[in-house]
Amino acid sequence: MRAHFTRREILQGAATLCGAGVARGQEQPRFSAEVKVVSVLATVRNKAGSLAGNLGQDDFSLAEDGRPQTIRYFAREADLPLTLGLMVDTSGSQRRVLDAERGASMRFLDRVVRENQDQVFIMQFDSTLNMRQALTSSVAKLEDALAYVDTETKRQIQTQNGGGTLLYDAVVMACDEVMRKLGGRKALIVLSDGVDHGSDGTVKDAVEAAERADTLIYSILYSDSGAYGILGDGDGKRVLERMSNESGGSFFEVSKTHTVDRMFDVLQEELRTQYSLGYVSDKPVTISEFRSIQLTARQKGLAVQARHRYWAQR
Repeated sequence: MRAHFTRREILQGAATLCGAGVARGQEQPRFSAEVKVVSVLATVRNKAGSLAGNLGQDDFSLAEDGRPQTIRYFAREADLPLTLGLMVDTSGSQRRVLDAERGASMRFLDRVVRENQDQVFIMQFDSTLNMRQALTSSVAKLEDALAYVDTETKRQIQTQNGGGTLLYDAVVMACDEVMRKLGGRKALIVLSDGVDHGSDGTVKDAVEAAERADTLIYSILYSDSGAYGILGDGDGKRVLERMSNESGGSFFEVSKTHTVDRMFDVLQEELRTQYSLGYVSDKPVTISEFRSIQLTARQKGLAVQARHRYWAQR
């Protein structure tokens, strides 16, 4: 994850990070005005699957393309601003599950969004892409927008020659036109069955857009088993798992025993138990390229969930 800071922004950010959990007794990191900091958001779980929220900087090991790197800053992210994009699949296959998704989304936003601190936008996608609500900190505006999120009408489907599901294009648009312009903690929450019909881009394009925008993808698979008949829903689960895993987010699947409200509860807990680690690469950027990141926990039995690479921009 890459960011360009002025000296003033670096000093202000360092002060914030220090108060948010920099390891006691560690020397305050100092950066030049032109420094390029690579930041990594991470979630850690133990063998039982519970979140590990009390780790310190020395509990992590970090490398880039296999070369060890020095962690220059560290913070627990619970109180830092968050930018979310709620991406709702409104294609015909979601018609019977959309009411449950809408209600759970409203309850999630009401609990998570801190007005004047966090920002959220809402986009729905089917055969077209529709930004229902631009970035806002107002929960009231978000709830009003959600009330209008609905599946395509028969007339709209006929106009679009049978409808579609522009999942990949929606993720690319959200990352390129919104997230890439912003800094800080950023995540997309994708509510979908994972089936794409009609996108110009591919799942690879969607993943790379998220990586370039330093954005995590949290996917919630909510499918209607009767929507596709005996043919099933194809590779929807695999697609959502890939987008989440490669971007550093999480994948959730709604079932009879794991409701969509429960999936949002787990997601909320993850967002409140993140770590932010930053380093300055030991290798100057001579060409723009993707570079791999290996972040691990030193303690045995802990699994780290984080992005696998970042875009090194020349």
